[in-house]
Amino acid sequence: MTSDGPRPAAGERRIRAIRNIGIMAHIDAGKTTLTERLLFVAGRTHKMGEVHDGLAVMDWMDLERERGITITSAVTSFEWRGHELHLIDTPGHVDFTIEVERSLRVLDGAIAVFDAAHGVEPQSETVWRQADRYRVPRIAFANKMDRVGADLAMTLASMRRRFPDQVIAPLQRPLGQEAAFEGFEDLVSRRTVRFADADDPRAFAETEGISPEGEAERQALVERLADVDDPMAEAVLSDAAVDEGALRSAVRRATLTGRFVPLLCGSALRNKGVPHVLDAICDYLPSPLDVPPVRGEDPRTGEPVVLPADEHAPLVALAFKVSLLDEKRRHVFVRVYSGRIAEGDTVWNASLRKHEKVARVLLMHAVQKKRVPALGAGQIFAVTGLKETRTGDTLSDPGHPVVLERLSGYEPVISQAIEAASLADREALLEALARVTDEDPSFRFGEDPDTGQLLVSGMGELHLEIVAERLRREFGLPVRTGQPQVLMRETVTAEAEATAAFERKAEELELFGEVTIRVGPLPRGEGFRFRVEPAAATLPFLRAEVRQAVEQGAREAAEAGVLEGYPLQDVEVVLTGATWREGGSKPMAYKVATADAVREAARRARPVLLEPVMRVEIVAPGEYLGAVIGSLDQRKGTILDVADRGAATKAIRSEAPLRRMFGYATELRSLTQGRAVFTMRFDRFDALA
Repeated sequence: MTSDGPRPAAGERRIRAIRNIGIMAHIDAGKTTLTERLLFVAGRTHKMGEVHDGLAVMDWMDLERERGITITSAVTSFEWRGHELHLIDTPGHVDFTIEVERSLRVLDGAIAVFDAAHGVEPQSETVWRQADRYRVPRIAFANKMDRVGADLAMTLASMRRRFPDQVIAPLQRPLGQEAAFEGFEDLVSRRTVRFADADDPRAFAETEGISPEGEAERQALVERLADVDDPMAEAVLSDAAVDEGALRSAVRRATLTGRFVPLLCGSALRNKGVPHVLDAICDYLPSPLDVPPVRGEDPRTGEPVVLPADEHAPLVALAFKVSLLDEKRRHVFVRVYSGRIAEGDTVWNASLRKHEKVARVLLMHAVQKKRVPALGAGQIFAVTGLKETRTGDTLSDPGHPVVLERLSGYEPVISQAIEAASLADREALLEALARVTDEDPSFRFGEDPDTGQLLVSGMGELHLEIVAERLRREFGLPVRTGQPQVLMRETVTAEAEATAAFERKAEELELFGEVTIRVGPLPRGEGFRFRVEPAAATLPFLRAEVRQAVEQGAREAAEAGVLEGYPLQDVEVVLTGATWREGGSKPMAYKVATADAVREAARRARPVLLEPVMRVEIVAPGEYLGAVIGSLDQRKGTILDVADRGAATKAIRSEAPLRRMFGYATELRSLTQGRAVFTMRFDRFDALA
C-alpha cells in the first residue's frame, strides 16, 4: 500500500503542518467557549459567539443554542502559524459519549479542558480514559482561572491523583488568583505574559524574565520531563543548562509518546491565554506523520496492511460520522489516512463490499460548507453522495481494498414508547427514526413483539428527550412518548449442560443435528464467549461451516434470553459434543439444535436478571451533605467517596441502579434549593438488588 519512490517534499511538508485535534471535557467546563475564542484569534471568525447567548458558531443546532450544551460534535478547519488545524468540538454530557468516542478515533491530538475551580470531574475522567484507549496525545487547559475558587495547584493535584499513568506538569505559573488573575509566567520561554484587554483575546504584553518562584517551577518541570525523556534525563544528570529550544523539544517529544501532559491555564470567557493554546497545539501536538501509521487488513487475504500518511498512496479513509445537517442531506464525515478523495471519484466501501460515488468534497465550519475539488491524507472533511456508507465503514481504492477496525459501539440502557399523532404519520415516523439511527450508532428503535408498541432506546433520559424534540422540529412530527423504561440483561450463576437434537424428514430430504452444550458464568463485563472443547474439536465432521452454524445458533439463543427475553451476557457457551448422521447432517440442523440446547442449559444454570448500575457524582454545598446521602440511600445508592471540593462544597461519588434514579434531578434541586449539580453515567450491568 505504499507508493513507488520517495514522497514528494511538498506533500510531506503539507502533512507535517496538519493538526487534527479535539476539545474534550466535562459539561460546562468551557469547551465550546474556548473553541469560539480559538476561531476568533486565528481569524476564522470575526465575532466571538457566546454559548450563554445562544450564538456559538459550533453549536449550530437550535436545540444546542437553546439548552447551552453541545449535542453533536462539530468540525471546523482553520490556520495558525502556517499550520492547518482541523478541530472537533465534542459534547460534554455523558448521554452523548459516542460523539466523543468516534471523534477520538480519528484525531491525532486533543485538548482536555478542566474547570480550575473543580478539577477533574466525572465526564472529564471518562473522556480522558477514552483518549487513553485510542492513545491520543493531549495537552490540558485549566479554564475559568478567574472564577471564585479557581486553583491551578488543586486542579493539578486532582489530575495527578486521577491520572497516575501520565506525568503531568504546568508550563505556566499563574499571576494572581480568581478575580485578580492577570497573566502567567511562561516557564518554557522564561517570559512573563500579562493580559491587556479583557474584551480581546489577542491583546497581551510580554516581558523577558520570570520570578525566582517561576525558576523553581521551571526546574521542577525539567525534572518531571527527565522521568519520561532520555535527552532531558541526560541534561539533568550532567547539570547542563536547559535553554528554551531544548525544553520545548523535550516537551514535544514527551507529549507525543502520551506519557507526558503539559498543563496550560487561562480563562476562555474572559479572553485570557487563548493564543498560547494555539501555540501549544502547533508546538506540542502531533501531525499525522508523528503518530504510528494506521494498520488495516486486506479483506481478500486477511494480511495486515500498514498505511503511511501519504497522499500519493492508494486511498484509505474512515467514515466516522453521518449527519443530515440542516438541510437533511446526507453528509459523511471522513478522515483520510492515505491517498486523496476528489469530486466524482468512485470509492470502494470495503466494509459493505460496495462501490460508492463521491458527489462533493466539503471543508466544514460547523454547519457551513466550502466546496473544494479534492482533499487528501491527514485531512478531516465531509463528502456527499455516499448513500449507504455508515459510521465506522472503511473507504478505499477499488483496486486496493483495505478494512480498518470498526468503531466500538455503545449499547443503550434506557427505552421508551413513542407514537405518531396519527396512523397516517407512522410511516413518516419510521423513516425519520431510520435517519436518526443512521446518524447515531447509540440509538435504536423497533417494535415490541408483545405489545406492538414502537420503542426507542438510547443512552439516557436526555438522549431520548433530544431525539423526540428533533422529530418534532426537524421532521415536523408531533410525536408522543411514554415513560422511560430500563433495558435489562440476563446471565447465569451456575454451570449446566444440555443435549438437543433437530431431526426433520421432508419427502426425500433428511435433516439431522445433535449437540451437547455447556453454559457457565463469566466475570461482569466479559460479554458473551463461545468456544469448542478440545475433545469436540477433533470430531472429523466438525468442519468450519458446521462450527460457524453452531456458534450462530448459540449467539441467536443468547440474544433472546430465557427469563424475560433480555440478552444473555457474561456467559460462556461451550460445545462439548456432537453427533453425526451420514447423509442427513447439515449445518442448519446443528444451528437449530444448538439454539435449543443453549436455552435449555441456561434455564438449568440458575439465570438471573442484570440491571444497569450508574456512577453518580453530586457536587453540593456541605450543609446539604446529610440530605443528599439520605436521598441516595432511599434510592438504593452506595456511597463510594465523599471529598472536599473547595472550602464549603462536597463531592459525593456513588453508584445506584438506573431504575431508581428517574426523577432524581427534580428531587436534588428541591433538597438543595437548586444549588447542587449531578452527573450520571453507565458503569456496568449487575444482579438485580
